[in-house]
Order: sequence, then structure tokens, then C-alpha cells
Amino acid sequence: MEAWTRKQFLALVVAVAIGSSALTAAATYGLVTGERPADIVARLADTAQNVLAQDQEQAQAHEEAVVAVVARASPAVVSIVAAKDVPVVDRFSPFAEDPFFQQFFGITPEDPGQTERQEISAGSGFIVSADGLIITNRHVVADTTADYTVFFNDGSSAPARVLARDEFQDLAVLRVDRENLPILAFGDANAIKPGQTAIAIGNALGEFSNTVSVGVVSGLHRSVFASGGRGEVEELQELIQTDAAINPGNSGGPLLNLRGEVIGVNVAMASGAENIGFAIPSNYARRDVESVRERGRIVYPYLGIRYQLITKELAEERNLPVDQGALLVGGEGSSAVIQGSPAAAAGLVEGDIIVEFDGTAVNLDRPLASLIRERKAGDSVRLAVRRGNDTFTVTVELAERPTP
Repeated sequence: MEAWTRKQFLALVVAVAIGSSALTAAATYGLVTGERPADIVARLADTAQNVLAQDQEQAQAHEEAVVAVVARASPAVVSIVAAKDVPVVDRFSPFAEDPFFQQFFGITPEDPGQTERQEISAGSGFIVSADGLIITNRHVVADTTADYTVFFNDGSSAPARVLARDEFQDLAVLRVDRENLPILAFGDANAIKPGQTAIAIGNALGEFSNTVSVGVVSGLHRSVFASGGRGEVEELQELIQTDAAINPGNSGGPLLNLRGEVIGVNVAMASGAENIGFAIPSNYARRDVESVRERGRIVYPYLGIRYQLITKELAEERNLPVDQGALLVGGEGSSAVIQGSPAAAAGLVEGDIIVEFDGTAVNLDRPLASLIRERKAGDSVRLAVRRGNDTFTVTVELAERPTP
């Protein structure tokens, strides 16, 4: 018999100790209850088998739910390809201008003004109405001189028109001239919680259509600086963080829950890290679609204030009466309440603290800006305002945000 290794010997000792402890515990329990130790051990084994079977059933049910969601959602997920005429690069440089090479190889110098059609980018999107409305990221369709083609799950394609680009969120609304298209429904992004299942579908790397990745919601209310690859950088706020893989080309695709509802629009991934991706909450995308349907463009609601979200540190520093809310405060040469705005019409003044927005507490998890963005211009909302030691309620009609 071969000599045992130290690890094997330690494993044996541990196994014997565990077994002895279990038998000792069973014997002691049997003395107290009158039950035979063998019966106790058999019952414990049955319980362990039942727990294992339940875990396996739950895992199988979860897997089946994911597969069902992907099967239902995939027909509504599309690839979006941008193409444009670009200048032809001199393929034969540095000899293309040499008369000897032109005569010997039959090369004709290319016209400096000559162009050729090229695909310049690709991304993802998803259909939200049977008559052809599609949501994607603004950076997917950022080039106003390009033409866009949508490729469907069945292999067909159609030209797309960009109806609106959201100037404040990385979202855009497109239309294709099709009818009776499969659609995805929006879920409530405010109801999602860290730990719940998240399913991302998209056109990974611009070539692998309907690529699926599964993970969980890792965090909420994230802010990141994102680059669209064309040199522009913008801050994205109130994002959903997920460990479901969001690769280049997935931008604009849906992030789904286990009910098959869109809870986010995939938008970015963290460079230099693994399994850190971000999505724009679905409530913002829903609002953009409704705005385009009603007004033909994306219109943002507007209250007309400058403010600072209250933290415990700020409350202590300024001796404020509350430790959460939005403190109206101006900056250099700017007032806290903009003249002629809905806030001014409602009588709000610098130093007021908005503690609730239409019944929802204003805090770091639900900042005022995100609450306003979820509404539409023309909506009437009730604000709970703290002024000194008094709290009062005012009704404000949100206006259309001025063009920046």
C-alpha cells in the first residue's frame, strides 16, 4: 500500500471526526427522545436528499425560465448597422503616382474625390411597437450622415429612420416601415433589486447576433463616464449595474428580467474589469418612446431649479432640519430658482428643501433629477417642501425643458 500524503491523512482525520460527531449526536438525541440512532441517521439522510432534490428542481426551473425568456425575446431583438460613403484610400501608395508602375501594372490613379460604401459601425436594438418603433443607444446612431439598416432575427432587413436622439440620455428612437412585428414590453426599473436575474441579449462584437448572457443585477444608481469610441465622453447617471456580459456591439440591446420585461437598455461596460456592465433604466426609454409618439420628438420635463442633494454630512455642516432631500441653492451668478420657471411660479425660493416628489422621498437613492426625468412635460406633480420648521405642499406643472 502506497504511503499516504499529508493531505490524504488530514482528510481521513476530518472525515472520521465528522462521522464520530454525527454518531455521538445521534446517540445523545436518541437517549433523550428514545429514538434509535440508526433511525435518526436514516431520517437525517432522507432530509439531506430532499433538500438536494429541491435545490436541483429550483435550478432546473430557473434554467427553464431563462430559456423561455430568450425564446420569446429574441425575435424582437435586432442588429443595427451604419453605412456611409467614405473616401477611397490610395491602396497602392507610395508607387501609385509613378508612371512606370501605372503602365507596367495597369494601375489607374484613383480620383481623390472617389468614395466607396462601407459599414462603419454596428450595434443592437429592440422593437417596442408592432408598427416599427425601435429603441437603441444614441451612440449607435450618432452619425447623422450615415444610413442605418436594421437586421431582424429571421434574416430579413429594412432601412431605418432615426426619429429622435435623446440629448440627455444615451438613447435614440428609430422607425422601420414594417407591420405586425414582435415586441418587448417595458418593466418597472424602480421595482428591480440587487441580486435578481438579469438577461442581456445583443449583437456581440457587431457580428454574433442574439448573443445571450445571464447574470444578476449587481447594483443600482451608478454613475460612470463613458466613451463612444469617437472621442466623445459623457457622464451617464442612474445606471443599473450587472455582471451579465455586455460586449461591444451589445449596446442598445435589452436587459431583461425573468418575466421577459425590459428593465434596462445595455449601454456600457467597465474597461479593465470583468463582468461589470451598465444599462439605462427602462423607465427612461419608455418615456422617450411615449414622447416621440405624442410629440414627434423627445421632450424633457423641466422644474427650473438648481439644488444640492442633502447628505448627513451636509445636514450637519449647514444645520439643516432634515438629512435628506434637495436643497435649493444657487451658484456664482446663478439663482437657485430660475426666473419664469414652474418652480418660480409655485413660489419656491432659495433655501427650500424638496423632501418629496409626488409622494416619493427625495434622497441619494431616488434623486430629484431622476424622478423628474421619469415624468412628461405637462404633468402636474405635488412637491412636499420644507422651509425652516414648516412643511407645506405645492402643485407644480412641469414645463418643456429649454434646448441647451
